[in-house]
Formats: sequence, C-alpha cells, structure tokens
Amino acid sequence: MTSPTSTTNDLTSKFSLDVRDMGSLKQSARAGSPAALKTAATQFEAMFVNMMMKSMREATPQDGLTDSQQTKTFQTMLDQQTSQNIAKKGIGLADMLVRQLNKQTDAQALALSGEAADSSNGANAGSFAGVASLMDAKLQRAIAAAGGNAAATTTSTDAAGASKGSQAPHVRSFQEKLAAHAEEASKATGIPAKFMLGQAALESGWGKREIKGRDGTNSNNLFGIKAGADWKGKVVEATTTEYVNGKAQTKVERFRAYDSYADSFKDYAKLLASNPRYEKVLASAGDASSFAQGLQKAGYATDPNYATKLTSIIKRSLAG
Repeated sequence: MTSPTSTTNDLTSKFSLDVRDMGSLKQSARAGSPAALKTAATQFEAMFVNMMMKSMREATPQDGLTDSQQTKTFQTMLDQQTSQNIAKKGIGLADMLVRQLNKQTDAQALALSGEAADSSNGANAGSFAGVASLMDAKLQRAIAAAGGNAAATTTSTDAAGASKGSQAPHVRSFQEKLAAHAEEASKATGIPAKFMLGQAALESGWGKREIKGRDGTNSNNLFGIKAGADWKGKVVEATTTEYVNGKAQTKVERFRAYDSYADSFKDYAKLLASNPRYEKVLASAGDASSFAQGLQKAGYATDPNYATKLTSIIKRSLAG
C-alpha cells in the first residue's frame, strides 16, 4: 500500500493536470500531511506557469505549413510537462502559498472551503482546505477536461474572472487601441464590442500578423475579409492558410484594404448586418460561444477550430 508521503512525491514527476492522481493528493493532504500541502501548492504553481505559456503561444503565429491539430495537441502536452518541471524547481509561488496558508487558522480555512474540518488533523489539514478551495474554484474544470482530451486542458481553464488589471500587456494594449472602434461597430450591429475585439485578435494575432501586401503595405484589415467581385475599394494580395476538407493549404488571396482600423470595423459591421447568412449570428450575439459557433457555421472561416479559438479568446483573454 502506498503511503500518503510517497503518493505526493510521485506526483511531482507527472502532469500538473493528471486527474487520476489528484484525488490521491487531496486525500493524503486532508489527512494532515505537510508534504501534501507543499505538493498541492506546487501543482497550483504548475497550472499558473502553464497558463502563462499558453498566453505566449496565442501571441505568436500558428499558421505555419507544419502546424496541424495533431502538432498543437502534442505541443499542449509538452507545455504541460514543461510547466510541471519549472514548478518542481520553483518560481516562488508555491512557497508563498505554503507560508500564507500555514498562518491561517482552521476557522479561516473553513470560510474558504465551506467544509467541516477535523480538528484532530491540526493546522496542516486546515491549511490544505484553503489550497483545495483554490484548486477547486480555479482548476477543477480544467482537471476534469484532462481526462478526455489533452488539448482541452488549457482551453478549458477557468480564467473568465480575470480583470483588466491582470491581462497580459499585449492584450491590454490591443484592447485599448481598438476599443473605441469596436464600440462604434457594436452600436451598428448589437454585437458586444468584446466579441468583435476577440475576432480581430484571432484574425490578426493580436495585431502581430496583420494582413500586408507583398510590398509591405498594411491593409488595416483586422478581420481577414476577402475582396470579392463586388468590392470596389483597395485590395492587397497576401498568403493565407485555408482548410479544404479539414486539411490546411497555403494560398494567395485578395483582401480588402482600408485607410484605418476604424474603417475596418465599420466594414465588418456592415458585412454582418447586410449579409443574410449572418442573421443567426446577430441573433445569438448575447453569448460568446453561440456567436463564435454561428460565425463558423455561416462559413466565415474554414478553420475547423475557429469557434473554439474565438470563444477561448473572448472568455479568457478579454474577460473582465
């Protein structure tokens, strides 16, 4: 039979989202094991590091010739294990949690966890109740998702409550630069400004890979709108990735070009408001998931994971 101490030590070599061993960790820690408290805090630190790595991944281009859903799945798994390895060495967060929670009384732990504490377990059991509460509130849905889909472990992370003050600098800068234009487009369509900012972020890589002509001319096209036969304005030709029967293909396409970002938002709003195929999208503008799924079903993009990516950006990166 494995002792509580050996169980928690074994966890340090496994994924921070390994749902099969999380129950053992909680059980041993509730028994009052100091080692379990330290391991729980380390798992929390690993999750924090993993979230930072995911934000950095989203800020970089991901449409290369070698990119696919399979490579992204393995990249996610690698990032999780890397996060675990970083947390084992420590960045200070786990130690801070242990020090803080060891100062709490059982009564304070009860207020956090809402559970009846066993006074015979002493301060460590009470302290772990605080860690368990934090883990349950912030990570439980991500942990549960890990049991069925490795790729879902990061996209399902419950960070929707993050305030603007906790946003990554590139997210905050992007939002501040374009918020006024998004608000104007929102008045014309009824679509929340945050939803449109999320789509602009997805299409442009948070402004880092905007559509430019072969001569480097910026199109100011934040939404990837192509120039069809009915478009009478300026255009640029650029290489893009399209999905045909689920397979990524690189093509050169003509895109609309605008004089400013404001014009890009105005044209995007006009497109959604005037094109009949987006009627259901406008009707479902009250919910981020429905909005994103509606865009994909209407054929806005060929990427089979477009709705999932857009929903994640709106709910996680732009939350607050």
